Amino acid sequence: MAAVNGKDLTEQPVPPSSLIRRVSSRSIRNSISEDKENGDVCAGKGSFVSKYKKTPEALKNFHMNDAESELEVPGTPMTPRTSTTPGHENCTFHHDLELDHRPPTREALLPDMANSYRLLLTGLGEDPERQGLLKTPERAAKAMLFFTKGYDQSLEEVLNNAIFDEDTDEMVVVKDIEMFSMCEHHLVPFYGKVSIGYLPQGKILGLSKLARIVEIFSRRLQVQERLTKQIAVAVTQAVRPAGVAVVIEGVHMCMVMRGVQKINSKTVTSTMLGVFRDDPKTREEFLNLVHSK
Repeated sequence: MAAVNGKDLTEQPVPPSSLIRRVSSRSIRNSISEDKENGDVCAGKGSFVSKYKKTPEALKNFHMNDAESELEVPGTPMTPRTSTTPGHENCTFHHDLELDHRPPTREALLPDMANSYRLLLTGLGEDPERQGLLKTPERAAKAMLFFTKGYDQSLEEVLNNAIFDEDTDEMVVVKDIEMFSMCEHHLVPFYGKVSIGYLPQGKILGLSKLARIVEIFSRRLQVQERLTKQIAVAVTQAVRPAGVAVVIEGVHMCMVMRGVQKINSKTVTSTMLGVFRDDPKTREEFLNLVHSK
């Protein structure tokens, strides 16, 4: 390497990445300060902030291509949580240029959630300090985080490249996948079984991944109708098959424990996409396989 100012740079140590990052961040802050002095911050088209700050709508489009946007099912927050997720607009880890873009750990949420459960116990007329309830708020908070762990899982993370090229176009069916979820209207459980079928077009999905897709969307606050469609859309996004069919049979504790209290009632929902919607024979074959013993 050539000498600069009479110094040989070949023996100069490479600065650690953390130092490079701090220098980069310091340069950015200096640029912002210069813009402030010139009165350009958030005002003119050429200001530093206007170059780097994206609008929430632009961020949404950045994370989603056209094919995915057509299949997006509204109702639950996108995962993983971002600055465009409601309630996360002011989180420092989404906006501070010196921090990695990471949300707080799930354990960091426990104290506030436990305090909420403590207030709930008090509102019920209970004494949170009595022996049987001393650790109940913490236990309930941990349980709720587990019940809703799907909010922090993404399809790409769960699939983990378990998509394989295979020259087959015959129907694949995995039935009676156990499902547990939480009713978003009353925060009580509903549970049941999920059956999934799809017609491959050169790609197949690892069988266990179908069960994991069910886990992603069932481990959230849900309604069964939306859950059914989200599972079907996720399989479509994963392997782009000729068609996808999903049937869920669920028991809702909000009907069993309260309200009408019909203990033997079951709710059946289905979503048919592609060939399963257009071809009655294909749909009938799937339903016969699902209902066979």
